[in-house]
Amino acid sequence: MTMTKILTPEQEEQKRFMYERMGKRRRKFIDRIGYDAWDPFAEPNDPIDIRMGPARMTAQQLVTEFMKAKRTTDVGVAYKEGVEAMAIGATTHDEKIKAMYEFSLWYSTLLAQQGRDFDGELT
Repeated sequence: MTMTKILTPEQEEQKRFMYERMGKRRRKFIDRIGYDAWDPFAEPNDPIDIRMGPARMTAQQLVTEFMKAKRTTDVGVAYKEGVEAMAIGATTHDEKIKAMYEFSLWYSTLLAQQGRDFDGELT
């Protein structure tokens, strides 16, 4: 269920004017979501490159800092793509990434209790 924003009479008039002036294809899209639910005055989303997560860093900053902290360049493409996906997910609050993060913490604790590292080797 979407919340409809209360518009001023001037905004309502402007909204009606925009709707009447648009092409058939665009109007069909508006009709499908519902005229009342359509908000032509909605603020645009932040571009992905300036979104910041809880660490107050962009996805690219997170990737750079993580790779510096790892102090190794001997990683494959899949590893780098995984880091990038996690960083983007962290900055956009992606529920899938949150689940992966929480699982990683749980799994790390489980392995530590068993005295093993990620590769299954005894520590």
